[in-house]
Amino acid sequence: MAFVLPGQEVPAKHVNLKLGPGLLQQSNYTTSEDSESTVISTKAGTLQHSGNRSKWWVEGNAKRYVPAPQESVIGAVTQRMGEGYRVDIGSAHQASLDALAFEGATKRNKPNLKVGSLIYARVSLAHKDMEPELECFDAQSRKSEGYGELKGGFVVSCSLKMCRDLLDPKHFLLPLLGGRFPFESAVGMNGRVWANAKEIKQTIAIVRCIEAVDPDGGGMDANAAKAFLQTLDL
Repeated sequence: MAFVLPGQEVPAKHVNLKLGPGLLQQSNYTTSEDSESTVISTKAGTLQHSGNRSKWWVEGNAKRYVPAPQESVIGAVTQRMGEGYRVDIGSAHQASLDALAFEGATKRNKPNLKVGSLIYARVSLAHKDMEPELECFDAQSRKSEGYGELKGGFVVSCSLKMCRDLLDPKHFLLPLLGGRFPFESAVGMNGRVWANAKEIKQTIAIVRCIEAVDPDGGGMDANAAKAFLQTLDL
């Protein structure tokens, strides 16, 4: 993948184009009826795209998460306000979550989250001049699809790149752990991973392996991670 600088035009074109962090689509009006759009980079980093080239983003070494629409995040409720909540997702501004933004929620039947509750949510709105908005259901099916309150388990903080790696079906770590013991996990694009296993020592093993494989941590490859897992008390 190519390295891009802020303001540089990138060749992101697709019928169902979706832009992630570090990219901005601009319209260039040539006539009153005709217009063309270009995509430019807003930060320095490595230009990445999905296999079918429909999703594009810039992979950098940023430490703070910048919300982008449709990304999954793990957040902690910090405040209850009227008919909603304020949620810390690790970005510059806290996000808002409507109390009805859950599958099947009504004014009489809705989740009762408390301050400190963990949630797995989807960013429904992200704009530099507005606070992010979250929803706990899938945009297409309107079903929860795993979104909602996370009960039990443990949240580990890691690099943004590590989260993107874990969401890749070809990455070795989660299948490696799943071959040793069953567990639940949720990966947020905001540098947070939630894990929950039957035994506490198994949850600790997941956390230690994530920290060991994280490029900003141990940076272990598949063989080193497998050997490291063998040394843990399971």
